[in-house]
Amino acid sequence: MTALPTHDAQRLQQIAQARQSLLADGTELTHALASAWYDRAWLLHSWQRCLAQGRSPTEPLVFNPVPAHALARAAQAHAPLLAAARAELEHLGALLAPIRYFALLTDAGGCVLATGGVIDHSEPHTHAIARVGVDLSEANIGTSAIGAALTERMPVWLHRGEHFFQHNSVYSCAGAPLLGPQGQCLGMLDVTGVQVAEHPELKHLVAQSARRIENALLLAQPHRLRLQLAWPSGWAVSSDAGEGLLCLDADGLVTGANPAARAMLPALGLPGPAQPLHAGDLFAQPWESLFDLARQGEAALVPLWSGLRLRVSACLAHATHPGATPAPQPVSKVAATRPLKLLETELIHQAVRDAGGRVDVAARALGLSRATVYRRLSRRSSDRPAG
Repeated sequence: MTALPTHDAQRLQQIAQARQSLLADGTELTHALASAWYDRAWLLHSWQRCLAQGRSPTEPLVFNPVPAHALARAAQAHAPLLAAARAELEHLGALLAPIRYFALLTDAGGCVLATGGVIDHSEPHTHAIARVGVDLSEANIGTSAIGAALTERMPVWLHRGEHFFQHNSVYSCAGAPLLGPQGQCLGMLDVTGVQVAEHPELKHLVAQSARRIENALLLAQPHRLRLQLAWPSGWAVSSDAGEGLLCLDADGLVTGANPAARAMLPALGLPGPAQPLHAGDLFAQPWESLFDLARQGEAALVPLWSGLRLRVSACLAHATHPGATPAPQPVSKVAATRPLKLLETELIHQAVRDAGGRVDVAARALGLSRATVYRRLSRRSSDRPAG
């Protein structure tokens, strides 16, 4: 048997010592171990949850699949997620094949929905987990990348004995949560190997794959305008899994956003009314100008209400696209259905656009003071009708 590289041997020794201290002796980690595991608090918390449930690291495990009728319901309920993930699972599985890892997609409860890559079902440990319908939640199999990613809502990496149960010490795995267009956790993406070398870089790889799945889910939602967001210093024209994506309907309402956009625009993550946020709540300029960016095919620096600016590139969804909504109607066709105050606000926005963004010019054209125009622009969200 080939000797393990020094780093791998040290890692396994650290894991064994931590297990002895926390799981067998019930004592605290030594200072040296605590320093080595400074970023692994989530792992220790998972071990503690398993102990609190009365579980023993040495007890046997059985990987039972869920009943067929429950699996059928889960597949139907997660059809959009499965459709968005299919191509990425195939791509990820092919990439992992040389190092003998494979991919798993689960729902938010840890139930396997799909697999990807080369899966050797003649290997018992592989067959145990790489089956659609198997429950791989923390409550069922203890600490794993799947349970940790779903609990912590962040990418994680686990190697061998970092799994709570000794039975699972043959696995090495990375996982990342999958968040939907409204920010809800839909499931997670996992890559796992059985009795393989440690590859902590897979945490970054699986996180990137998860972002691409999230973007596919977002773009499958009905929308009229797609905005690509980046901070000015990091702007790149080419698409990337780390860029912010925000989708709007024809009236400027937010239909969905990916996690990067939610991080750039914190208002998207705040609890609020059932009514969706509006672009006017996020950007400190007339929201209609975002549609102009798409028609002009240009990127621009767009101000936020915080005083910061984002680099924004816009793209109109084609009318024939399954995710597209009808193009905006002229105001004259919908005027009868809109409150007078909303129409006044839209006219002010139009005047500012016609003036090239110069509020003073728009104010003179409208016969209003600049203060009135600024006030009406800032009240865009409150002018929208409720319901």
